[in-house]
Amino acid sequence: MFEIFILLFFLRRSLKIEEKFYCIFVPLIHFQGLSLKKQFVSLLRFILYPFSLLYDLVTRIRNLFYDLGFFKSKTFSIPIIAVGNLSVGGTGKTPQIEYLIKVLQNNYKIAVLSRGYKRKTKGFILIDGTHTSDDVGDEPLQFFKKFPKICVAVDENRVNGIQELQRKESIDVVLLDDAYQHRKVKADCYILLTKFDDLYTDDFVLPTGNLRENKGGAKRAHIIIVTKCPIDLSSEKQQDIKRKLNATSKQHVFFSSISYDNKTSGKLNIPTEALNDYEILLLTGIANPAPLVSFLKAKGNEVHHLNYSDHHQFTSKEIDVITTKYSSITSEKKILLTTEKDYMRLSNKISSLSYLKMSTKFVEGDNQFNASVKSFMKVL
Repeated sequence: MFEIFILLFFLRRSLKIEEKFYCIFVPLIHFQGLSLKKQFVSLLRFILYPFSLLYDLVTRIRNLFYDLGFFKSKTFSIPIIAVGNLSVGGTGKTPQIEYLIKVLQNNYKIAVLSRGYKRKTKGFILIDGTHTSDDVGDEPLQFFKKFPKICVAVDENRVNGIQELQRKESIDVVLLDDAYQHRKVKADCYILLTKFDDLYTDDFVLPTGNLRENKGGAKRAHIIIVTKCPIDLSSEKQQDIKRKLNATSKQHVFFSSISYDNKTSGKLNIPTEALNDYEILLLTGIANPAPLVSFLKAKGNEVHHLNYSDHHQFTSKEIDVITTKYSSITSEKKILLTTEKDYMRLSNKISSLSYLKMSTKFVEGDNQFNASVKSFMKVL
């Protein structure tokens, strides 16, 4: 293994991995300061670096074959807007899809198509009021419940899913959720999301990094959104990030932040400004709960956080642990709080559960973004 790394070091320029070669070793410099779990993950990612080069090669060849037409992409007669990211983990796709729905729903008949991650079913399902998160996944169910005027469907085969939607419903546009790498469909507009504190330009491909494909895949995007920014992000910092992203002249770059509702929903309807009087048991099963935790703690709340993996399927034993933990809180004012996405999976299991809605808010340029999206709509 040591000989492989020595070889890679001398070949780094020809392989165009000069900058990233050093990024791989950065976690090891601070190795002693990491927790035992993070030490293990850091070391494992370091060891798996040669496999990242192989994975990078495979994804590059796949993209090249699609670009050259050896692999075929299906086009459709209606506009297709694909929202996704280069990295794994939470970049804010769900609130961005919801933002697009709000922009378009008054003028177009919208369908949202997702694969229905971690659902217990297969194939195409057009969601109705009888379906649960086990049937269709938590995010599609959230779209369905929040926006009754639109169609929401799931299908791991996106081509088939769009065809089924066109056959069953009269729709004007399809929003593809988490479909940036799904190149069997040729979208009219690709919206790429990247987190403010974890830009794809600072990352590397799996398994050493978190990228699903090389950062060169960003060139397919028509719009790039830097998500989860500070609401007061300066113009100077925006320009610094734009230079780092090195977007083409045809790509539009925007900056967005997270906005939370002014009151909780579910069991308790409490203004967020009044939450500082409550002891909070926060329950999350999302990729990145840090912004929500920071939001609550910034208000001076006492927060007990039970954190689970993204899309976690809660067992009966875990539900018992959660309810017991909540019951043990002796404060007169207390709340069992979760995210809207988690609420889709837990509302029928925990009766005392409340949730806090979140949405996307552009730092600036929201009208420009709206106009840019609408420019991809074909004449209907």
